[in-house]
Amino acid sequence: MEPLIEYLARGFMVMLAISMPCVLVAAGIGLVVGILQAVTQVQEQTIAAAPKILAVFLVIIIGGIGFIRILTNLFTDGMALAFNVVPKNENYVLSSDYYKYTTPFEGEMRINNDSKIDDIMKNPGKVPFIDNQQKMRYLPSSRTPMPRPDFVETNKILGR
Repeated sequence: MEPLIEYLARGFMVMLAISMPCVLVAAGIGLVVGILQAVTQVQEQTIAAAPKILAVFLVIIIGGIGFIRILTNLFTDGMALAFNVVPKNENYVLSSDYYKYTTPFEGEMRINNDSKIDDIMKNPGKVPFIDNQQKMRYLPSSRTPMPRPDFVETNKILGR
């Protein structure tokens, strides 16, 4: 687990290293423009936007190659970690019969009738329709409960 946490921490540091120059330049330009606006008493909010955009754009252009190198190094280290370290460490690898004893999608997929699957496989062009018994057993999903109408809506529905 330690190499993965170290890689995550390195990813955060790379994120800070790439975004920090842009943020600092934008803050510096905002400070300078704010001081100039205070001195000249021109209080227009849009004046600060154009210099900030241009300065951040220049920082991205100037530092772009370095940013790409940093990201490339992070990516290659991540691939080396994923393909060389994790498969060789027994703490990260699941046994081959792991899914035999677990049900990963227990609440999401339930198929009760295997004969319907055979019918679907034999007739790929036909759309299977639900029969009336299954229509009667339909229950709304617990994840998205259907709200009950309030008193006014109930009266409108019933025509009172």
